[in-house]
Amino acid sequence: MTENHSNHTDNPRVLTGITTTGTPHLGNYVGAIRPAIKASQSSDVDSFLFLADYHAMIKSHEPEKIHQSSMEIAATWLALGLDPEQVTFYRQSDVPEIMELSWILTCWTAKGLMNRAHAYKASVRANEANNDDADFGITMGLFSYPVLMAADILMFNGQQIPVGRDQIQHVEMARDIAQRFNHHYGPHFALPEAVIDDNVAVLQGLDGRKMSKSYNNTIPLFETEKKLKKSINKIKTNLLEPGEPKDADDSTVFQIWHAFASAEQSADMRQQFAGGIAWGEAKQCLFELINQELAQPRQRYAELIANPAAMEAILAAGADKARAVTVPKLAEIRSAIGIRPMGA
Repeated sequence: MTENHSNHTDNPRVLTGITTTGTPHLGNYVGAIRPAIKASQSSDVDSFLFLADYHAMIKSHEPEKIHQSSMEIAATWLALGLDPEQVTFYRQSDVPEIMELSWILTCWTAKGLMNRAHAYKASVRANEANNDDADFGITMGLFSYPVLMAADILMFNGQQIPVGRDQIQHVEMARDIAQRFNHHYGPHFALPEAVIDDNVAVLQGLDGRKMSKSYNNTIPLFETEKKLKKSINKIKTNLLEPGEPKDADDSTVFQIWHAFASAEQSADMRQQFAGGIAWGEAKQCLFELINQELAQPRQRYAELIANPAAMEAILAAGADKARAVTVPKLAEIRSAIGIRPMGA
């Protein structure tokens, strides 16, 4: 999820949470990581990026998987140029104020609002389709996930929240929760608004569907050169022979090319498709283009994975920076709800 916030400076605060449930792939890179890192390098934004490891527990109950994913995701962002001096880079679980705020907000969240959450409704529908009990396998984590996301946003007084279309509802829920709280206790939270960026690329996977871990059709971001080449060769194509014109707009190979290429390179490849480039040659070109962009970060990634203590130190420093915001904010909220020293 990607959230854009304002703080006490005039700079908008850009906050991006990454759920630690898997290995980052090319789709994550193009759709979220690359644009967020680019935004973080601008001097007129205040960037907060976090590993959403408590969110990960909703999808995964495998400790080693969550731990490994946290390492891979931290190493990925740092290898791709995230500067911990310029941004606040932290683990959600290192900022306990977020969890405390989540409980406070839970006490102000209507159950009826949670009943309407897309993820919950989808799970109920799947259960009903299988003739199971409507709530079979549904945890309170899945049910109240939007409250924790609201705490992630409201803890930093988020205002403009750039998200994918599938996350708009969560921002609207955060707004609803903030309004109820403010109505009762006074104006403590900014009301967030969803902002949609339709220019962010959504990559197709090996089978032509959206690249997604749930479809098992991803190309891992930092696999070896050899494995990257092998993955690209597995991309589904049609049976057109070399010399036969190919439709660039109907091709996963071209779609991924376009996400990595310059405008000039895209135009050139489009002509080659019209001219009947062989699939093997197109895939070889795609491998070379992606490999060129990722070769150096891949090396940095390997160095970071081999040195977890260095990443731990970066995240600890990031948590200190985040808590400089969250500790006073939570003190204000606790006081507002009546949890304060005796006689105060």
